[in-house]
Amino acid sequence: MDWVNPLTSRATLVPTDAVPAGGASADGVPAGGAATCGAPATGAPAPADALPGTLSDELRNELIAFRRDLHMHPELGNQEFRTTAAVKARLERAGLKPTVLATGTGLMCDVGTWDGETPMLALRADIDALPIPDTKASVPYRSTVPERAHACGHDVHTTTVLGAGLVLAELDRQGRLPHAVRLIFQPAEEVLPGGAPDAIDSGVLAGVGRIVGVHCDPKVDVGRIGLRVGPITSACDRLEITLDGPGGHTARPHLTTDLVTAAARVAVDVPAVLARRVDARSGLAVTWGRLETGHACNVIPQHAELSGTVRCLDLPAWRAAPDLVSAAVAEVAEMHGAKSTVDYIRGVPPVVNDAESIGLLDAAMTARRGPYAIEDTEQSLGGEDFSWYLEHVPGAMARLGVRPVGDTRGLDLHRGDFDVDEEAITVGVELFTAAALLDDRRP
Repeated sequence: MDWVNPLTSRATLVPTDAVPAGGASADGVPAGGAATCGAPATGAPAPADALPGTLSDELRNELIAFRRDLHMHPELGNQEFRTTAAVKARLERAGLKPTVLATGTGLMCDVGTWDGETPMLALRADIDALPIPDTKASVPYRSTVPERAHACGHDVHTTTVLGAGLVLAELDRQGRLPHAVRLIFQPAEEVLPGGAPDAIDSGVLAGVGRIVGVHCDPKVDVGRIGLRVGPITSACDRLEITLDGPGGHTARPHLTTDLVTAAARVAVDVPAVLARRVDARSGLAVTWGRLETGHACNVIPQHAELSGTVRCLDLPAWRAAPDLVSAAVAEVAEMHGAKSTVDYIRGVPPVVNDAESIGLLDAAMTARRGPYAIEDTEQSLGGEDFSWYLEHVPGAMARLGVRPVGDTRGLDLHRGDFDVDEEAITVGVELFTAAALLDDRRP
């Protein structure tokens, strides 16, 4: 069937009859019967000029099984050897030639032959899990590794990019893939500053002109994606502070440095000081996660430690944050006679979505499921190392709906009971393959 590129044509996609898109049952068989890449969100019409590259029932079920296997065998950042091997083996079965990254885990793989000129579109997935227990009791694919769980959806991200690669490889064999596409399976997203810088050093962006990715969102219904131009996540850095003083007896705090009070004032006053030195619209926030000092009720300690995170919503504030935070800590500590040391550990900048890349994802989802499958999304205070790629090339991250329609449990990321409606895998494959077909750029 002929198809129209919405990015280069004014032709309107005419909707046809509705086709429901069901989830998957516990045994991996899609609910509601067979579905293809063109299947729209529940109750919504599909566009008539469907893009090539449908997802067969056989491949769809294989991808669900692949995701469940990853879910049962989660691996932490830079330890994803089994995951890397599984992805590599499946890509090789499809006739592709993946390359393991220099770090030893993660890989990249080109689909199609790059002409050396036309910038490639990269599809990125993160592959690591979290060091928390899987508390789901009623699913057969619960984690088999103690204190390890895919509680952030990276198993879904990996499976969608893999599925897109397999579909695009078949299109390439048919001579229907307009440009080469790079698949990036990145390790260690959950470890600050993330695995993206190491992946970039391994050459994953060589020849790439745009990069796109998705992140599971349990607040968005399956069958839909959330899009936003500009910042979609926040910057996230780590802060380690030590305070020192001579210590002494609690009966005579005036003869020494009352380090407990100094630590408390740093915890309370540093965020307050920063609130008056940074534009409130930047959303710069220091939040503490640990404060440790002292061993006895009648001894003023000599040492205190505070740990926390620094988050902000825009790039200028993120770039200025280390100097601003360090100065505020020094001022407050000195006021109470304590010597301070600040270890400001860079994490990740905000993910700032490029408008043209969002336009591509919008067109891709519209072509597959129609505009009703797209919703606006807010900026999150969570961090994402996808941002490091955007320091080099334009790109965008979409929020992939994984909430079963009508679900009221309120599941969230980074929880042991986190799970997804596996129809999201099909949606992710649809989005990525359509983006690859519609990305019509020239050098």
